[in-house]
Amino acid sequence: MLEVHQRLGTDTGKSADAIVVLDHQQRERGRLLLSSTHGEEVRLYLNRGQPLLVNELLQAQCGKLVKVEGATESIAIARCDDWQVFARACYHLGNRHVKVQVDALTLTIKPDHVLEDMLVRQGLLISHGEAVFTPESGAYQHGSHDH
Repeated sequence: MLEVHQRLGTDTGKSADAIVVLDHQQRERGRLLLSSTHGEEVRLYLNRGQPLLVNELLQAQCGKLVKVEGATESIAIARCDDWQVFARACYHLGNRHVKVQVDALTLTIKPDHVLEDMLVRQGLLISHGEAVFTPESGAYQHGSHDH
């Protein structure tokens, strides 16, 4: 079993000994019992409040390195070509404390027919797909969001 207490970041240049695949909710937790992609048990004992990043390396007490990969999830993608419409959509999603991945004129959320209907009524086009969901970590957290 690998017991992980240390985060090394995403730009270490080191190779992982084990890989764990986590969805966006799992990446927000500091305490988890997981299985690596090769079936090895991994226990995370990390400080809470800072989500794990996709491609982040963690170090186990024994010195082995564990890489965090993002799990593919169902997503809804809202797009428009008008910055004012986009800004309003950002406001309304933020006002509802929705987890959202923000890109240029594109908002990605977890599928939700009520939110999707609201975005369509505001002028955005919705499509659905499967991808790694990397929502913004929040204004008061110290994570970075890689695109």
